[in-house]
Amino acid sequence: METFSRIVGTGSYLPEKILTNEELATIVDTNDEWISKRVGVRARHIIGESNDTTTSMAVEAGRRAIEAAGLTPDDIELIVVGTATPDYYFPSTACSVQKQLGIRNECPAFDVNAACSGFIYGLSIGDRYIKTGMKNVLVIGAESLTQLVDWNDRSTCVLFGDGAGAVVLGASDQPGVLKTILHAEGGQDMAIHAKNPIWDPGKVVHLNMKGNEVFKSAVTKLGDIVEETLGAAGMTKSDVDWLIPHQANLRIIQAMAKRLDLPMEQVILTIEGHGNTSAASVPLALDHGIRTGKIERGQTVLLEAFGAGLSWGAALITY
Repeated sequence: METFSRIVGTGSYLPEKILTNEELATIVDTNDEWISKRVGVRARHIIGESNDTTTSMAVEAGRRAIEAAGLTPDDIELIVVGTATPDYYFPSTACSVQKQLGIRNECPAFDVNAACSGFIYGLSIGDRYIKTGMKNVLVIGAESLTQLVDWNDRSTCVLFGDGAGAVVLGASDQPGVLKTILHAEGGQDMAIHAKNPIWDPGKVVHLNMKGNEVFKSAVTKLGDIVEETLGAAGMTKSDVDWLIPHQANLRIIQAMAKRLDLPMEQVILTIEGHGNTSAASVPLALDHGIRTGKIERGQTVLLEAFGAGLSWGAALITY
């Protein structure tokens, strides 16, 4: 009998501190209207001066996903964390998550850095491990990008927030993850980047982004991968019940919905209150869609993300 992977639990975590556009306008030359019209963000959760870290957020999101799946931590046989902002160079965030969740079964645990596409990459990896014999895989997207933001650069500081989202993939005899497609284009590796500070001792490191180039590439690449993923799964646009896009820019999201002939009512949106949480963006939106009762069992959901690398990916699932 063929084995499939299926999402059996989801979880998420957002820092308590919320930074609104009005508050941001006291820090940098901007205003609520400019931000909300350009990108669709009105507020974002930020670590600020709290005790939250990438690891602590990943742990809480993972804990909630395991509880939602009706499992115990030691039922997890693999941990994959998508993050570009780990607490340490090493150990991996995933190993620290394993420790703090109290998982003692010595399951493999590792991080994946595909920036905003990290969760989709991790989901694809987890899907393949399930299909080769594992029973339960924990996939997390967690980011603390506000730690890299230049709060004097209004072109980037208005975009980002912090948070974590997680899913547990379980083995099933019914199709769940139908198809995952991943791509990267290293020729544009500097379009979005933040240099490792060990190569610039004493220099403050910030996130840098060529906004117009990234926007154009995202619209093109995500549009193409939507068609590619549906074609690879033998499905059409009319088969999609929900779109869960990377929450980076409302105009890009609207373009993807139009490409799918989907009304915005069938798109899960969290950008207004979360901002761009990078690898956490898609699992946060997925958990929101499920816990609010919008996404129901048996429905077809298309997940997609685009980020630094450049990297992008999509996953078509039956929830």
